[in-house]
Amino acid sequence: MQSGNSPENNNPLRKFKHAIFGAPKHLKDTQLFHKMALIPILAWVGLGADGLSSSAYGPEEAFKALGSHTYLALLLAVVTALTVFIISYSYSRIIEHFPHGGGGYIVATHLLGEKAGVVSGSALLVDYVMTITISIASGVDAVFSYLPVQHHHFKVPFACFLIVLLIILNVRGVKESVTVLAPIFMVFVATHIFMLLYGVFAHADRFVPVVSDFGGGLRHDVSTIGIFGILMLFMRAYSLGGGTYTGIEAVSNGLQIMREPRVQTGKRTMLYMATSLAFTASLILLCYLLLALKPVEGKTLNAVLADTLFNGWPMGKAIAFVTIFSEGALLLVAAQAGFVDGPRVMSNMAIDSWFPHRFAALSVRLTMRNGILLMGLAAIALLFYTHGSVGTLVVMYSINVFITFSLSQLGMSKFFIGRRKEDPQWLRHLSVHLVGLVLCVTILVVTTFEKFTEGGWMTLLITSVVIGLCYLIKGHYGRVRKGMADLDATLLDFPTTHEFNPDPPDRNAPTAIQLVSGYSGFGVHTLLSIVTTFPKTYKNIIFVSVAVIDSGSFKGAEEIEALEKSGQEGLEKYVNLARRLGFAADYRMTVATDVVESAMELCKEINQQYPRSTVFTGQLTFRLEKFYHRMLHNETAFAIQRRLQWDGITTVILPIRVAT
Repeated sequence: MQSGNSPENNNPLRKFKHAIFGAPKHLKDTQLFHKMALIPILAWVGLGADGLSSSAYGPEEAFKALGSHTYLALLLAVVTALTVFIISYSYSRIIEHFPHGGGGYIVATHLLGEKAGVVSGSALLVDYVMTITISIASGVDAVFSYLPVQHHHFKVPFACFLIVLLIILNVRGVKESVTVLAPIFMVFVATHIFMLLYGVFAHADRFVPVVSDFGGGLRHDVSTIGIFGILMLFMRAYSLGGGTYTGIEAVSNGLQIMREPRVQTGKRTMLYMATSLAFTASLILLCYLLLALKPVEGKTLNAVLADTLFNGWPMGKAIAFVTIFSEGALLLVAAQAGFVDGPRVMSNMAIDSWFPHRFAALSVRLTMRNGILLMGLAAIALLFYTHGSVGTLVVMYSINVFITFSLSQLGMSKFFIGRRKEDPQWLRHLSVHLVGLVLCVTILVVTTFEKFTEGGWMTLLITSVVIGLCYLIKGHYGRVRKGMADLDATLLDFPTTHEFNPDPPDRNAPTAIQLVSGYSGFGVHTLLSIVTTFPKTYKNIIFVSVAVIDSGSFKGAEEIEALEKSGQEGLEKYVNLARRLGFAADYRMTVATDVVESAMELCKEINQQYPRSTVFTGQLTFRLEKFYHRMLHNETAFAIQRRLQWDGITTVILPIRVAT
């Protein structure tokens, strides 16, 4: 393989890419998974920040929705904390029963069927684009609260710059990006614990009047709008504050990046996140009530809270600024969850053929670069569409989150009903998921109804379009798979009449180098095309395979070993077939993430060993070439051909016709 001092490694463009995105990871490193995995505290930063940061906008939206009935914020604070723990507990059960991650998409697919799965997965994808967008937009709002209004037109461009920065960090790797952002997270935790505890204890004398106001306000509203009116008012505020719970599912989706034992790490991370979110969100609502805060134009309500609390302190303005700046910076960290979990959901759907298969591919840094880029670009587009309006984004965000939440709770309810004879605690688990289901469906219905014209219709439209595209992609792959199955049925077990050739390949004889993947009718068809198109030309056939590490196989050292073993078994079958056809045969194999680069290096090595060699590879060919074929099917054969021919190695692409 390529040496460390090769000209390609000295390429200035490659050096620049490595400086920005990082050098390739080494797949043979026995400590690779340990080095990349996150301990609970880092997982809390990388994934829990999504949940904790929602306290920057969720409680504010709920409090504003109360209007003049702010006394209900006392009850809202209690119910908010309770809801956080209920949903978090239910997702801890999901972590136990689905330890390989995938969250809502995997739960819905396995427990409710693939139709529910694609709805949940599509909603999750849009949700994670929203995670990035709303986190960045809300963070920029927090920071710009301390800048003059005439500078606020720079909000969207600055938000776009931050998204580009996160794209670069995440292409480098999850652990690298989380480590960079961890200090921001810790500053937020420290400043907000101080602010909230000071806000509560410094105004403890307001507790008795607040409780008294609660009773008086309740009696007044019962006499004017009635108990039903109060209930509807409370449910509206509770539902519109649904953004508070929007990051809770991130931990169950991202279990793949957690250190072993993953289930215990995931559950501990979930506990950290639930406790910190319940504490922060409920105390924020309580502080709003104790200080009787009112919205101020151009400022977030949390900025108003910090200004009010620290007004009159020595350096009070600086303390308030640092507190709210850390909130804005935390929202930058929270956007990280969209880049961590969004591409993982995308890769799971790609493995199931709902998305183009290339989205399951890993880069040389072992990140899902295609998914990261798509998530980032979609978030930038959404920023421009909404002009960075947090009010619009939080509505769009909440609807998609609670579609997934509702399907997950329904799936887990069905799961425990099915286990009622074997699990003595099934009723306890079921009750939690049923309560969670009722809460999630309520928030979903109320938010959709209340905000349908204010962004609700758009998020439903976007999600429906994604679902429609998924069905079109799945249908195309299904037709191709049927054509490939016909090839397998015809070619995988055909009789040969030639005498078996046990000889080793001759270095000086004409040699065909055939690129293959697994043992299939596709590869056999390519081999027979070589034999029939170039009769009596080649004496040797060397089969070359790159066992591709994608997100489906990148789960641990055992999966990589199994992939390598499977690849070797397939190559041995090709060698056996070629020898039965009368050829001297052998194989070469490597494990990698980049097929083009690795296959090219193997072919160059073989060409040096067998100078009279020609490289052959197959390529799917359709009767009518459509614009989407290149997106759904890789152009690996053409990329390898271009690179090898530039190096003076003859490369032939043989067409494999597939009816679709």
